[in-house]
Amino acid sequence: MSDRLSGTVNILVPVGALGVGVREKDLDAGIAAGAHAIALDAGSTDSGPAYLATGKSKYSRGAIKADLTLLMKAQAKAGIPLLIGSCGTSGCDMALDWTADIVREIASELGLNPKISLLYSEQRAEDMLSREGAITPLAPITDVETAAFEACEHIVALMGPEPYIAALEAGADIVLGGRTTDTAVIAAVPLMRGAGAGPSWHAGKIAECGGQCTANSRDGGVMIRVGKDAFEIEPLSQTNRCEPYSVSAHLLYENSNPTRLLEPGGVLDVSAARYIAVDDRVVRVEGSRFEVAPYTMKLEGASRGDFQTIMLVGICDPKVLAQIDLFVRQMHGLLCSRVDAAMGKAAGDYHISLRPYGWNAVLDDPVPETEPQPREIGLLFVATAASQEIATQIAKTCNPAFFHMPLRPEFELPSYAFPFSPSEIERGQVFEFRLNHVVAVADGLERVRIVHEFIEEAEHA
Repeated sequence: MSDRLSGTVNILVPVGALGVGVREKDLDAGIAAGAHAIALDAGSTDSGPAYLATGKSKYSRGAIKADLTLLMKAQAKAGIPLLIGSCGTSGCDMALDWTADIVREIASELGLNPKISLLYSEQRAEDMLSREGAITPLAPITDVETAAFEACEHIVALMGPEPYIAALEAGADIVLGGRTTDTAVIAAVPLMRGAGAGPSWHAGKIAECGGQCTANSRDGGVMIRVGKDAFEIEPLSQTNRCEPYSVSAHLLYENSNPTRLLEPGGVLDVSAARYIAVDDRVVRVEGSRFEVAPYTMKLEGASRGDFQTIMLVGICDPKVLAQIDLFVRQMHGLLCSRVDAAMGKAAGDYHISLRPYGWNAVLDDPVPETEPQPREIGLLFVATAASQEIATQIAKTCNPAFFHMPLRPEFELPSYAFPFSPSEIERGQVFEFRLNHVVAVADGLERVRIVHEFIEEAEHA
């Protein structure tokens, strides 16, 4: 099969997340191949609640600036819009402003005057709680608790494509979005320019992680070409390829149902989709449908919590390694008893966990008796308490037993290997996701604030 779709809307997705390393050659290849826009994601909840609770970026400022510099040069050279969703990892207002400051800095350094639109999707707890009947919990949460909303440092509502379209229609060259669904930021321009809703949303989902849908996920980004009834996807690198398997498999990524994907304003249904190899590098997808539904926006919120201090030892003792689960249970009991005896009520409502890395610390499933004994394990101690001082005192109280406890009392006193001195490491405050809800809205613009920074217009005013 060699015929290609015509009259498509072409979106260059250079990388799966801003800050992981945009390649200039991929941008050049995509623009030369007829890209109408550059779109990519910059955030996620994958790495836990700390980034939303604090408003800080997971990736370094240097990494973000390096990628943005390449993207802004490409945008200015090609004269096509640049769309970035979920800025600063969490997409809260603080994170969006942080990203915008970097964009302004780059524009000044490069002598550029882009028209920038900022899309804010952070919500106030009191505004959400006043919307009686508009908020619905998602499993496993079963209710809408006032305390959970009020405890959140930041609450964000995941945007759909409508705010991006509004910004582009207002003339923006660069659109920086707050928290957005990964799919929406990529689907926005195809939807705006009249491509089919099913192909637009499906293409956005497939391309959300850049080259993850290719045979070699580390070899650059992708181009999607979206038409009325189908879309095509191809890698930007000439040494990479898309295959029906690699493309279709991406619907399993972060999605509980491989044929239906919930988005703001509807559901993408790919149950009838067909994945066709156009050639050895390009895949065409047909049969995607988008079912319009009442518009809802998912809410994410995170709060600050207790404090943690950790310790780590390496254990090579063959007696311990032969009975790791018994050893960990015994040590946990001993450590808790030691804290209760030495600190009493001063320890407060504390928690100690032991995680034997190298032996089931990740899976935490029953281990078959036939499993071979490991050569060594790293045992991680985590004390959680109401203050950093208490967490550290708990660690110091547990240190002798954590360092020397034998498997059995009659055994000689062992020594395990501390890799650091001091042995206790203060992790600081820990954080917690508090919300997993949706809020019903009239349309995709209702809970979003759009701010335009059209520098050229300001200079002529």
